Amino acid sequence: MPVIKYNNSKGEKLSEGVERRLGYLKNIMIVAADFSNGPAAEMPAPHSHPHEQVGYMAEGEALIEIGNERTRLERGDIFLIPAGVPHTLQVLSRVARIIECFSPIREDFLRKLICRTGLP
Repeated sequence: MPVIKYNNSKGEKLSEGVERRLGYLKNIMIVAADFSNGPAAEMPAPHSHPHEQVGYMAEGEALIEIGNERTRLERGDIFLIPAGVPHTLQVLSRVARIIECFSPIREDFLRKLICRTGLP
C-alpha cells in the first residue's frame, strides 16, 4: 500500500505511553514514534545498530546523545546518526512525536511486529 493513513492504522505499543507506526520499502523504512508518557525521568542506556538513521522532531522536546555529544531537540530539529554509533534519547516534554528513517530497513522491527500481531 503506497499510503498509510494515520487514523486507519493500528500503532504498535512498545510500552506504556509509547507507540510506533512503520512504513517501508526494500531499502528504506520510516517510523513515526509517539510518546505520551513524558517527561522521562532519566536518559536510557545508549544502543547502536548497523543502520543509518535520520530523524525529525515533529512535536515536543527531547535530549539526544549521539556518540559523546548531547543536544536538546525542539520541534523542527533534524538529527543524523551514522551506522554503529551509540545513541539514546530522553523525552523532555509531556508528549512528543519523532519521525525517523532507517537504511537498510530494520528487520528486527518487522519481526517484533509480526510476532505481536501475527501478521505476515
